[in-house]
Amino acid sequence: MLASPLFLQFINSSLITEQAIAREISDEAPSMAALTAGMARSDEAAFRTFFGLYFQRLLRYLLVMAHGDEELAREALQLTLVRVARHVRKFDTEEAFWSWLAVLAHSSLVDERRKSRRYLSFLTRWFEQKESPTPVVPQAEDQLADCLTATLSALPDEDRSLIARKYFEGESVREIATALDLSEKAVESRLTRIRARLKSLILERLKDEE
Repeated sequence: MLASPLFLQFINSSLITEQAIAREISDEAPSMAALTAGMARSDEAAFRTFFGLYFQRLLRYLLVMAHGDEELAREALQLTLVRVARHVRKFDTEEAFWSWLAVLAHSSLVDERRKSRRYLSFLTRWFEQKESPTPVVPQAEDQLADCLTATLSALPDEDRSLIARKYFEGESVREIATALDLSEKAVESRLTRIRARLKSLILERLKDEE
């Protein structure tokens, strides 16, 4: 698939910005050890400095790696930042620190893609169930994956979170009910409602794309 002119323009401008950021951070190289040591101590000021220097840079990196898929890039960025907070250690140079960040970001992107594929597999089986009144067998997984991304984003945050806990993270209904202080019946009822809504949105979208 050819990249759009807009995305190519984004990459070109990002490369220019990256060069400027690299020079800026390079000028601050002597403080890198102090910055990362502060982050390892959970120092709030150090993390604020880190976000100011690296948040946009990591997002640009992930957008390029994700071929312009902003939602996937932002999900991977969120996971990357969580992992940074958990595992950061002292680095003496910016080069070493960025290399570590890039590895974390790439790993997070791979994990997010795997999560999407797991849900895609679930969704495909779901549509093939006999009780489905209008079974759908997409000709291409990419079409269903794109459709899934769009329809999930249309759900309220709490519904998306419940779906993720049950089908992405593999939590049982009992575990979810305990965590949310709900009855198992209430969780099952919400899942049934969300699945119905999600299925309706997907079928409508697939029909529009025919």
